[in-house]
This record gives sequence, structure tokens and C-alpha cells, in this order.
Amino acid sequence: MSSVGESSSISDFSIKELGTLFAAKKLSPVEVLDTYLARISEIDPKLHAFITVTEDVAKAAARSSEARHLKGAGLGPFDGIPFALKDNIETRGVRSTSHSKLLIDNVPSEDAHVASKLSGAGGVLLGKTATFEFALGGPSWDLPFPPALNPWNLKHLPGGSSSGSGSAVAARLVPAAIGTDTGGSVRWPAAVCGIAGLKPTYGRISRRGVHPNTFSLDHCGTMTRTVADCAIMLGAVAGYDPRDPGSIEVDVPDYAGALSGSIKGLRLGLVRHWYGETAAPEVVAAVDAAIGKLKELGASVEEIELAPLGDYIDAKTTISLSELYAIHEKDLKVRPGDFGKLLRTRVIAGGLIRAEDYVQAMRWRTELATQMLGEFRRFDLLATAGWLRPAEPADPAAPDFFKQRQIITMPFSLAGIPALSVLCGFSSGGLPLALQIAGRPFDEATVLRAGDAYQRATDWHTRKPPVA
Repeated sequence: MSSVGESSSISDFSIKELGTLFAAKKLSPVEVLDTYLARISEIDPKLHAFITVTEDVAKAAARSSEARHLKGAGLGPFDGIPFALKDNIETRGVRSTSHSKLLIDNVPSEDAHVASKLSGAGGVLLGKTATFEFALGGPSWDLPFPPALNPWNLKHLPGGSSSGSGSAVAARLVPAAIGTDTGGSVRWPAAVCGIAGLKPTYGRISRRGVHPNTFSLDHCGTMTRTVADCAIMLGAVAGYDPRDPGSIEVDVPDYAGALSGSIKGLRLGLVRHWYGETAAPEVVAAVDAAIGKLKELGASVEEIELAPLGDYIDAKTTISLSELYAIHEKDLKVRPGDFGKLLRTRVIAGGLIRAEDYVQAMRWRTELATQMLGEFRRFDLLATAGWLRPAEPADPAAPDFFKQRQIITMPFSLAGIPALSVLCGFSSGGLPLALQIAGRPFDEATVLRAGDAYQRATDWHTRKPPVA
């Protein structure tokens, strides 16, 4: 295959563009992989986005993909695309640590379902990315690996817990990554790293082989630079898995094909009270402007009021701490010193929650979710801010943000509905700001269509962080 452009431009191609070039035999998956490996070698020592780079695995997969494309027998739009996996996702023969000393030597014998789906679609596993310890304990500086940093400003954090995935995609170290999302862990890093991050409906992507955080709330999600690429990646990983008790057997639509570019006539409920009085002023202005753009594109918008943000946070926190303690109880008793201080402190609190508190929180969750789902009788989508402030400073002495922050991603996690974070501006300090769009259960297609239409009408997503 003939090369296209200089190596510095290959990393700017979208998944969609790469697929087209592969099919036309104008670019080789091997050339693309070599570009990304060189970028990781140069840039990742500053970012700490990767825990493990799977160079040998990736080269073998890229050569196989190249051979298929040369024969005109590509497996589909994800064939030859490099991707990364959050390190709480198990990979056969590749260390999977959850960023924890507890699993420092864990080498699984089987791929997680999401890993096998991407490899089966021809994807090229480039490596495993940094996370908060077991997707909760972070950002922490007392773990075996340093926390990832934000490519827009190395003195700031990339959010979490899918921190390395967000940082790597934004810095153009990889075009696509999988994160996990229990209360916002795909959408928060997507928001503060300036990429597209989708938490799909609960049960849409299997969690088999993913180290659990909260059984009843865990999701896998897609992280890419564009919404169109999110649609392609979701098409490769969505689907029923009978070995995951949370997986739901529903048809998987053609997500990429649903991106018509038009949102004329869509009805959007704006949950402005979640951010209007509590978010940083720059966030309020950017999200309001994004809503104005959606109106220009033909969507009708009506401001609505749901339960206070704190209600969702309190219910979710009670559920999560209870389930986290159940998951980690044995290790807390046998080897407590192998936990990072932050995770150990958070998990131990779960041992103080009574069974009746957990049951009442689950009932409260149902009430809150039912209220939210009722709004879809009138609206096709709900919208609010993606995060309430720009990226946090990377300060080891900073107070635990979970104790002082309102987390605007949690309501859609509690309801289990699809939610997308889309870049919609920058702070005066050059840090990304984001819009969040949510939809009916299993209607990721409409959520993605709205996000894609917004990106077609704006150019925020084309900007590159300084480190890139």
C-alpha cells in the first residue's frame, strides 16, 4: 500500500477516514500502527496514559489486517483501527492490573467480551490505559503507576476513572479507546479532555471480563475524537452476551448509518438547573451556546426540572459503596496495605452501610429513574452540561473531589440510559468544556445523531491539544 501524507498527519485521520483509505489500498494498517507507536514513545512519558503498550500483539494484528485489505476482504469499518482498553478490562496473555498493586501480576487467560469483539472486528490492540484504582480510587499518587495527565495542560488531570483512555485519545496516541462508566467515568474524561465519550444503555455492551466497580451500575463505553467514530466503534462492540447476566438481547442498529446530519424536529428537554447555578460561568456560557446551536439546527428546546442533582448522587453513592465493599471485602481483610489509601478509605465506608439503607437506595433509584424516563413521553433527548468545571489541577494534596463536587453525569448512570459527552468550547485557560446529551433506553442512534449534527456545524473537535 502507498503511504498517504506525512506521519504527523496520519494520527489526525478519523476512524472513518482510515477505513476508507484502507479499503482503497491508499494506506496500510501497519503504517498507521507505526505512527501511533512512535507517538506513544515520544509523548506518553509526559502523559502516563498507558500502563502497558502491546507492541507485538498490535504488529501481528496490523499485518493480518493489511493482508485482508490487500485482498479486498476487510472485515468492516473497524478493521485495522488501533484501539486501547482501560486496564480494568481483561486481555488474554496481557497484564490487566486495574492500576492496582492487588493485580500487579494478573495475566488473564481469556479476553473480556468487549476485547474479543474489537479484535474480531479486525481492531488492533495498542495497549492498556491508566485508570483510577479499580475504577474508583483516584487520582492517586501512591499506586504502582502514576496518574495520567491532561494533554491540554500537563498541570491538570484528565478526569476519571477512564483517565488514560481520555488522555490517549485526545493526545492522538490512539484513535479509539474503551472506558468504563459507573457514575460518569467515560463522560468525565471525555468532557475535560475534549473528545466524544458515550455511555450506552445498561446492558448494551457486555461487561464480562471487566473488573467490577458496582454490579448494578457498570457500563462499558466508547471514547473517540468524533461522534461519528463513536458510532462506528459502538457498532463493533454492542450486542448480547449470554455470559453477562446484565446483558440484554436487543437488536443492534446501524449507528453510523443513522447519522443523517439532520436533527430538525427533534424535541429536547434542557435540564439547566443542574448546571445553571453551580457550574463555572464559562461552562454555563458554552453549554447555553451549544443549546442555541442545536436550536439553529432545527431542534425544539424546552427547559425542564428534574430532581435535584444531589438526590441522584446520594442514591448512587449509597448503592456503589455497598457493592464496592462486597466486592473488595476479602482483600480489605487479608491485604489492606496493598490498596491505595484513597480507594481503601472509600471502600471501607461501604462496610458501615446497613442492608436497609442499600434497599432504600435501590428503591429511590427506581423512583428517580422513573421520573426521568417519564420525560421521554414529551422529548426525544435530554441535555445538560457534560461536566461542571474545567479539568482539575494535578495536585496530590488536593481534597478528595468526591466529597466536595456535584457530579452531573450520575443521573444518567442511575437511570441506565445512553448519554454522550461532546466538546462545546474552551475555558479562558484553554481547557475543554462539554455538552451532555441523553436519550431513551437503547436509542443510542438518536443521541449520536444529535452529537454528530452538532459537530458538523462546529469545529471545536478539530482542535489539537498542545502536547499533540
